Amino acid sequence: MKPFTILFLSLLATAPASALAKSRVLSQHQEVNLQQGWLFSRDSLHWQSVSIPHDWAISGPFDKKWDLQYVAITQNGEKEKSEKSGRSGALPWIGRGFYRRTLSVPKRATHAYLQFDGAMSEPHVYVNGKLAGWWAYGYNAFRIDITPYMMKGRSNEVVVSLNNREESSRWYPGGGLYRPVSLILTGKAFLDPWQSFLYTEKADANEATLVYSDHVKGGQGEQLCERIQLYAPDGKVVATAEGKVGNDGKIGLRLRVARPQLWSPETPTLYQVKIELVKGQGRYATVVDSRTMKTGIRTIAFSREHGFQLNGVSRKFQGVCLHHDLGPLGTAVNKAALIRQVKILKDMGCDAIRTSHNMPSTMQMEVYDSLGMMVMAESFDMWHYPKCKNGYARFFGQWADKDIEHLVRNHRNHPSLVMYSIGNEIPEQWSQEGVDIARRLQDICHRLDPTRQVTQGMDRAEDALKSGFAQVMDIPGFNYRVYKYDRNISKLPQGFLLGSETASTVSSRGVYKFPVTVSDKNVYPDGQCSSYDTEYCSWSNLPESDFMAQDDKDYTIGQFVWTGFDYLGEPTPYDTYWPSRSSYFGICDLAGLPKDRYYLYRSVWNHRDHTVHLLPHWTWPGREGKVTPVMCYTDYDEAELFVNGKSQGRRHKTGRMSVSATAGKLVEKMGKEITDSLLSRYRLMWDSVVYEPGELKVVVYDKNGKAAGEKTVRTAGVPAALSLTADKDTLHADGNDLSYITVALTDKDGNPCPDTADDIHVEVSGAGTFQGICNGDATSLERFTEPHMHLFHGMLVATVRSGHKPGTITVEVSTASGIRQTITIAVK
Repeated sequence: MKPFTILFLSLLATAPASALAKSRVLSQHQEVNLQQGWLFSRDSLHWQSVSIPHDWAISGPFDKKWDLQYVAITQNGEKEKSEKSGRSGALPWIGRGFYRRTLSVPKRATHAYLQFDGAMSEPHVYVNGKLAGWWAYGYNAFRIDITPYMMKGRSNEVVVSLNNREESSRWYPGGGLYRPVSLILTGKAFLDPWQSFLYTEKADANEATLVYSDHVKGGQGEQLCERIQLYAPDGKVVATAEGKVGNDGKIGLRLRVARPQLWSPETPTLYQVKIELVKGQGRYATVVDSRTMKTGIRTIAFSREHGFQLNGVSRKFQGVCLHHDLGPLGTAVNKAALIRQVKILKDMGCDAIRTSHNMPSTMQMEVYDSLGMMVMAESFDMWHYPKCKNGYARFFGQWADKDIEHLVRNHRNHPSLVMYSIGNEIPEQWSQEGVDIARRLQDICHRLDPTRQVTQGMDRAEDALKSGFAQVMDIPGFNYRVYKYDRNISKLPQGFLLGSETASTVSSRGVYKFPVTVSDKNVYPDGQCSSYDTEYCSWSNLPESDFMAQDDKDYTIGQFVWTGFDYLGEPTPYDTYWPSRSSYFGICDLAGLPKDRYYLYRSVWNHRDHTVHLLPHWTWPGREGKVTPVMCYTDYDEAELFVNGKSQGRRHKTGRMSVSATAGKLVEKMGKEITDSLLSRYRLMWDSVVYEPGELKVVVYDKNGKAAGEKTVRTAGVPAALSLTADKDTLHADGNDLSYITVALTDKDGNPCPDTADDIHVEVSGAGTFQGICNGDATSLERFTEPHMHLFHGMLVATVRSGHKPGTITVEVSTASGIRQTITIAVK
């Protein structure tokens, strides 16, 4: 990255006491979240009341007709076209949608803006019947200046028109105002959050230096200054700064903080920042605008010598890729849902998220800041060359630079953000045109944010290296083909590389296929994948190959697994199978329930807590006497397995072996001996266990050979009870908070009944409402928004939403056979 210079009009660690004296407040700034009061229509004739965020398609019904595509998915290596029935989720997101509401603008407001955090898609905004503005990209935040169209002191009508075209997405994009909308009112001179930038210049345990720059809007010719106060988590002011605003509206300040509490995934400490825009001096000083924000004190760096460093300490990304849908909620963003995702991932040991393949919401970034999750904020899935007929390629030439600018300005103040991504598997990566575009987009990021570096996910390593495309990037990111890393690094002047997208292992929660095979070609009549975690795609690999690259190659700086959670659409390897309408790639299923693979990653990534996980379950009527392989995912190196008290032998993980020898196409390039060696470096396996009902137990041993823990799985009896477990038993009375209730069918002793598919009914009463339901079955066509669904391998998740008043939510869950259970959730 090129060196950069910022001119500071004032460099103050502590502002004069007189300047920071209390001032009169005449601020006209107001920001109103426009959540309620909207009407929605698909035809502009029939309207219904909705709240924002809203996804118009998530209620279904599922049907292959909604976006039936006859295409060859070139990213999957396909050369012949075929029918793709669930590629974009098989939900009714195609077509037009309209939102309208009225709002009043006070007479004292000088400027009025509508800010959209995202609208799917091609939003056109009308105020009082006139087009006020539009934006092309459904994933980006944008503002519309409605000042020329508003009537002060009177009611104004706002209409948002949206248009989702067929074959415009490779996954489920949702439809509607799926992210928050705000009305921003200001006076003549005001603070614009997209113009301010606060970052850590340097920091250690003793002192940190923060740099602030801003470009004040309006107020030209007036005597203005800005002042900043930085509050520690305990509420004490730890740094202040003040300076005059230049005639061009610009200002630069520094703050010095003694003994800072540094932000990291392990300690996500946030400071409160108060910024005031002041007119005049002394007792005549008036605060004309003010705002608060949060910041984290931390440094990031990338280098050949040290790889990636956070706060001066080298570490490797243990990341996942995430699409933007939230399973049964669809794309309507929700803070409680995001928090749940992050907590699940952090327990696995994950510390980073790639927002694939789109720009994140502001709400996402705020959650990642507060809970400690590093972020690769991605921009585009395509440039000029279209991956689907009506995708973003239609807009790239005219809109790309503006979209990148909005991405950076909207998110650069978040400490969780550690890098930008300007593309994913861009076909132009082989050409000089692609090199020029990559350089231009990267330079925009550098100009607006010199503190972060830029990457993108490249899937054609030879082409990208031959053209110079990979060499242009600050951070060379490669998708899959880990066995090519040694060849790639020899041609990269950066001296390091990132696994920007890895694994693409496929599995269905609770499904086990026999015999157990390692394959990139397995498909089955039921449209499911095996949870033995030995199946992957033609372009990808098993998790072990990426673990080895991360552990053994000093030049790698980590990985982002495809994907952390299943998502709607892209049901590979069942793109042509109906019904199949969601992915199998997730480490967790669409309901957020961990698959077995979750514990494999946890055993490698979670360095704080021990992991001992057994698979498969041990309820197999009809398999008596048949070989049923058993695996244990654990951070311990050795374990002994017992079936009804009889030892099946002790197993010990194997040592280090070559990535290049093990990461190609396993079936074509490996014999059984090499395959077993690959798996047994991170798994403990008993391949010849013969099933007999009863008890399966594993005992793990520490490095001294002493028993350190155990796990027992028992054969389940007749279903007799429902187990209800809520992720939260208390909700906020804000109308937005959610509780996720995991429903499992058990026998009389509490053993899960793993293959039951009973119909479940959910009844919600009291201080909340039913929100959604999901069982994680990619082939289920049952609606998410109706309070009934079949169990998928003994489990599902029901979600309830808080109301606006305190009280108690009562949730009664029942089966068709009459088994019932109740759980209560407090609302405060």
